[in-house]
Amino acid sequence: MSAAAAEDWTKWVGRSEQLRDSIAAGRAQAMQATLDDAEAPLHPGDALPPLWHWAYFWSLAPTASLGPDGHAARGGFLPPIPLPRRMWAGSRVAFPRPLEVGSEVSRHSTIKSVEEKSGRSGRLAFVTVEHVIADAEGPCVVEEHDIVYREAGEKGAPLPAGEAPPQAGAWRQEVVPSPVLLFRYSALTFNGHRIHYDQPYTTQEEGYPGLIVHGPLLATLMIGQLRRHLPRARATRFAFRARRPIFDTRPFAVCGAPDEAAGRAELWVEDPDGYLAMQGEVAWSS
Repeated sequence: MSAAAAEDWTKWVGRSEQLRDSIAAGRAQAMQATLDDAEAPLHPGDALPPLWHWAYFWSLAPTASLGPDGHAARGGFLPPIPLPRRMWAGSRVAFPRPLEVGSEVSRHSTIKSVEEKSGRSGRLAFVTVEHVIADAEGPCVVEEHDIVYREAGEKGAPLPAGEAPPQAGAWRQEVVPSPVLLFRYSALTFNGHRIHYDQPYTTQEEGYPGLIVHGPLLATLMIGQLRRHLPRARATRFAFRARRPIFDTRPFAVCGAPDEAAGRAELWVEDPDGYLAMQGEVAWSS
């Protein structure tokens, strides 16, 4: 039996940590530049756009402790599950109050569940972490973050079967995933995972056809459709799940189908072949 199967990872459930950070205006403005955001520069007192909190609360692992893929070594807060691939599978996020630029905030994180499964690609482990980001007045962001650990698989293995989008989208934005965009987002989120910026490693060692676009970046672009099309709306809830990877080899599309009367929209990312790469839903108040 493998070490992953022999260890009871559920004993990590309930483990928690707390970090503190400042929602610095400079980093918010750097995110604006990275995403070609056309709004006026963000300053203290402005509301931070939804999901931009991922550019804060960096995990400051020393360079010497990183693994060959650029990820921090197993252990620490998360369980050291000995499966080599670790990816962001999805999240469910609530926004009770605006998170303001310039505010001093804390993030309390708790491991809510650990579950092992077997799939077509081999052994899998799913870890769900709850993050609560609060300022002096209370919670501003409450997020459940799903992480999947899996086996490496064979180089050049085919992608999961493609699925067509649920409908035609009234909102549609074409995105060119340049290596510079991916590098800048990695830098802003202090993400050392080499599959996002090191093409020789990504293609030769992991066998992908190109650099992989960050799941959080795709989710940020999805919820950004609300800000682009309905700038007065304030997101209250958002959920998304990754379906297929997006590579930097060709442009992709970020789409949405709004129901303004209900205050909600289906959102998705289409890969260059028209298949679903990520799917989600946002709700808002006016």
